[in-house]
Amino acid sequence: MPNSASKPSSEPSVANPIRETDGEARALARRLMADARYASIGVLEPETGMPLVSRVAVSVEVDGTPFILVSDLSTHSKALAQDGRSSLLFGEPGPKGDPLTHPRITVIGRMKKLDRNDTRHRERRNFWLKQHPKAKLYIDFGDFHFWRMEVERAHLNGGFGKAYVLTPQDIEQAEA
Repeated sequence: MPNSASKPSSEPSVANPIRETDGEARALARRLMADARYASIGVLEPETGMPLVSRVAVSVEVDGTPFILVSDLSTHSKALAQDGRSSLLFGEPGPKGDPLTHPRITVIGRMKKLDRNDTRHRERRNFWLKQHPKAKLYIDFGDFHFWRMEVERAHLNGGFGKAYVLTPQDIEQAEA
């Protein structure tokens, strides 16, 4: 039997807080992702299966697909090599108010390591350096690779009482 709390509703309730995804929610989701330079990544430890969360630098492609640059030596990179299932949390609390009332989005999917011989590697590298200029110090080290997320869904908390579930198409079609 499907979980009724996961079905969108135009009128959220205690039993079903998820709202119908609209253009405003899509735009907020894309803006949160496009404006971010860092995100928290959740992965599964290969040895224990326990969740592990870390901070990573992030960029977002034109179609809304997030990607990261990480060293093969990092714990989260080793975890991704074993199991690409992961999530990225975007959105930082503002300087005022309760941090839990500020918008944020968790993007869920599978990370795929990109080969340096990928036809888009140079383009992605140049784009990355525009957003993360200090990465010039290590971007070409042999142990650093880009990982691209294949988005499966996203959970947007647009602020108090504004919960949405988004599809990959919602993120791709939105304008930031």
